[in-house]
Amino acid sequence: MKVAVVGATGLVGSTMLKILEERDFPVTELIPVASEKSVGNKVSFKGKEYSVVSADTAIGMKPALALFSAGGSTSLELAPKFAAAGCRVVDNSSAWRMKEDIKLVVPEVNGHVLTKDDYIIANPNCSTIQMVMVLSPIHQQYGIKRVVVSTYQSVAGTGQKAVRELMDQRAGGKGFGVYPHQIDLNVIPHIDVFQDNGYTKEEIKMTLETCKIMGDSTIGVTATTVRVPVVGGHSESVNIELKRDFNESDIKELLSNQSGIVVVDNPAMNGYPMPLDAEGKDEVFVGRIRRDYSQPNTLNCWIVSDNLRKGAATNAVQIALYLYNQGWI
Repeated sequence: MKVAVVGATGLVGSTMLKILEERDFPVTELIPVASEKSVGNKVSFKGKEYSVVSADTAIGMKPALALFSAGGSTSLELAPKFAAAGCRVVDNSSAWRMKEDIKLVVPEVNGHVLTKDDYIIANPNCSTIQMVMVLSPIHQQYGIKRVVVSTYQSVAGTGQKAVRELMDQRAGGKGFGVYPHQIDLNVIPHIDVFQDNGYTKEEIKMTLETCKIMGDSTIGVTATTVRVPVVGGHSESVNIELKRDFNESDIKELLSNQSGIVVVDNPAMNGYPMPLDAEGKDEVFVGRIRRDYSQPNTLNCWIVSDNLRKGAATNAVQIALYLYNQGWI
């Protein structure tokens, strides 16, 4: 089982390596891939060091699986080349997500849509993944009409340079360049580029991806995405309008029984999900589950997850495990 990790030296790529190791994925030969300037650098995996190679070299080595986290333009160029060589590609960029013939997958939600004919598979946006993990069981039970979400996204979602920028500013430095404003001691309601309709691309991703993953284009989703001075872990305030009424206790029980979800909802003991507690974990944490009294059949909740893990690397490896368990790689 030759496995390529494209973008192996980045934050998500290095997390992919860690999770492949943690989950004991049957890698017989690792092929770390990065840009030309990183070729020859070393990465560690299962106690061994591997040299970073170019994409062309990796394709020539004929991997069975390639996990991509190298940006949209790189994915558009290279994913078809890997696929043409008989390699299954799980891509973490936004390049393929909304293409009609490409599956967009969160295994716990819609893994069943995958077939042996899928050679390029899209990993959803980090904020979308954690939200649909909670929405899916609720939708199956009650039906969802509309979702209003505001995100509180960590700087790790932007990459290593953003983490360094935050820590430099926190130490009193004046480092700028990643964000248009200071991020330390600040909140920036601006993730990705603004579109003509006033929304950012990140907000539009959450809207379109949610409907595609859930298999229901009638769900209304509106989002405001915000960058906060937290190193890792994304949080979301989510308002969900259902098609029929509910009991809060039933919602909590429903979510507690869902694989990959942990309910943390004990306000009397200050129990609620926080990014610090989600760090390094693969689960999606949900709490502050309560009725919205401003209109019928509506609830509020607070969702937190490690964006580098379930929001990116873990979900990609879970897709790969699904393919492996089906005997397709």
